[in-house]
Amino acid sequence: MKNWVLRWIASALALFIVANVVPGIRVDSLPTLLIAVVVLGLVNSFIRPLIMFFAWPINCLTFGLLGFAINVFLFWFVGSNMVKGFHVEGIYAALIGSVAMGFLSGLFNMLLKDKGDRDNR
Repeated sequence: MKNWVLRWIASALALFIVANVVPGIRVDSLPTLLIAVVVLGLVNSFIRPLIMFFAWPINCLTFGLLGFAINVFLFWFVGSNMVKGFHVEGIYAALIGSVAMGFLSGLFNMLLKDKGDRDNR
């Protein structure tokens, strides 16, 4: 992953779109948007795997539904408590926002594949 800056910008663009389309999600400024993207990335990289590790039996029993709920909760938690100026007002906004953010980030990252990525063979 040589183009991590482009992927970060793509995630920021995805969050910008989500904040402008989904009611209940608001970002106050561009620096706040960039900080929120970094915090979301760090939470998804470090905290989410720990939670998923300890919740894997329940996640298996619910056929992955708990993993989806954990994503929604973490999106809401970052927007409610961790980044000042990034607001997620309610669980329904977090639900729609996390799904939209995941879809848009996945779409943008698919378009930004490195030539050396394993999936691109």
